[in-house]
Amino acid sequence: MISPWDERYAGDDYVFGTEPNDFLRECAARFSPGSRVLMAAEGEGRNGVWLAAQGHQVSAMDASVEGRRKALALAARAGVELDYELADLASYDFGVGKWDVVGFIFAHTLPEVRLPAWRRAAESLKPGGFVVVECYHPRQLDLNTGGPSDPSRLVALDELQSAFADLEQILAGERLRPVIEGKAHTGEAWVTQLFARRPG
Repeated sequence: MISPWDERYAGDDYVFGTEPNDFLRECAARFSPGSRVLMAAEGEGRNGVWLAAQGHQVSAMDASVEGRRKALALAARAGVELDYELADLASYDFGVGKWDVVGFIFAHTLPEVRLPAWRRAAESLKPGGFVVVECYHPRQLDLNTGGPSDPSRLVALDELQSAFADLEQILAGERLRPVIEGKAHTGEAWVTQLFARRPG
């Protein structure tokens, strides 16, 4: 049986475009050169490929076969390496003290998946490592510009801050901003953002 995400990614168009997420781009100015980065629930690869083009060592994971196929094609066109693992976020082993950066960009899963994954991700950071998260806020349901229709997949700031409570918060907030990313993210959107650092 084809998964909903494989069905969505099956065409030639990149559903969320090929340019990186604006919040990730902003945060990446703080990354050390050649950082070891994991992009979780990476989909079609736009963020991982961009980071690799900036000189970082990038790994990605997602459960979508079609997403991986298109991400590797995008990496090949950009002339960069992207290590992309097919895996389920619910059971993914992030490791411990392994990554300089872990990113979750619009990775909208159910609470029973995302909360443990966020905690494992925090443990997987090296001392001084960063986590970057952007997701749609519950207020996004009032708009029609992208994101899940299931409110349980939307995230308010207090939930995000609680999950990463052991990290030093650099940027954290809920705000309305333009999100123009392919045909699926198409205008002003309510988002929740967190950029945080593991002490050390």
